[in-house]
Amino acid sequence: MKRMFAVAGLATAMLVTGCQNADDAETTEPALADAAPASEARTAEAPAADAAAVPAAAPAAPGAPVFAVLYPGATPKGPAIAGQSPAGPGGMLEFTTQATPDEVVAFYRQRAEASGLKPITTLNRDDARAYSAGDGADGAGKLLNVIATPVDGATDVLLTWSNGR
Repeated sequence: MKRMFAVAGLATAMLVTGCQNADDAETTEPALADAAPASEARTAEAPAADAAAVPAAAPAAPGAPVFAVLYPGATPKGPAIAGQSPAGPGGMLEFTTQATPDEVVAFYRQRAEASGLKPITTLNRDDARAYSAGDGADGAGKLLNVIATPVDGATDVLLTWSNGR
């Protein structure tokens, strides 16, 4: 239980830090369309093969960006929590899956990279895994955080995101 609170605190800190850094940045490129297919939602740096390899998945919440989706086969613990910050709208969703923490993080890393997000940080502590990606200091403030912790034969996941400005 202590681990889950520590991991949730880390996710919140990463989300707040990403949002605060995005406030100072000016948007230099157009924001990705939230409803665009993954093949259209990538930037010039992302190869076409990455977007084609990204599996389809349901949005984590209405209006969530293409990188913030429910892990396939996962069971939400409740509805997504919507949020608003100066960096734009975002949200948080907690769910359970039978996938391993490594599989969950790999899934979201693939989606983030196909959407043009760049890795910010990773965490491998005991069996818990975390991953954070964003569009950079000169981006629109898009941010993805995922924390996957094994609990009682399943994996609890905390997914947070910011759509950016």
